[in-house]
Amino acid sequence: VQLQASGGGLVQAGGSLRLSCAASGSIFSMNVMAWYRQRPGMPREWVASMVSGGARSYADSVKGRFTISRDNAQNTVYLQMNNLQPEDTAVYYCNIQLRRTSGSRRNDYWGQGTLVTVSS
Repeated sequence: VQLQASGGGLVQAGGSLRLSCAASGSIFSMNVMAWYRQRPGMPREWVASMVSGGARSYADSVKGRFTISRDNAQNTVYLQMNNLQPEDTAVYYCNIQLRRTSGSRRNDYWGQGTLVTVSS
């Protein structure tokens, strides 16, 4: 299984971006999907997550501005980011816990990271 993250770029403050994370390979079910970010000089931090039943959670710093969603048919997870601010500048990573077959345990996979830069 591989995760391919995309959608990062340079945007002005107040702008929007949508990140995508496409999972490929043998996938039976995606159970927990999440986005993390690592800001310059800081440890990686959790941004948002979504479980297979649809419940979503967000870090306080992005609540009301970011939305996590998924496309089951495409095995893709999205992060819609609105009203971006300079403090959102970071490398964003997707993380998916999934089962490759009906009888396998959950495994954890990470995307390669996509850089988001927000100018003031």
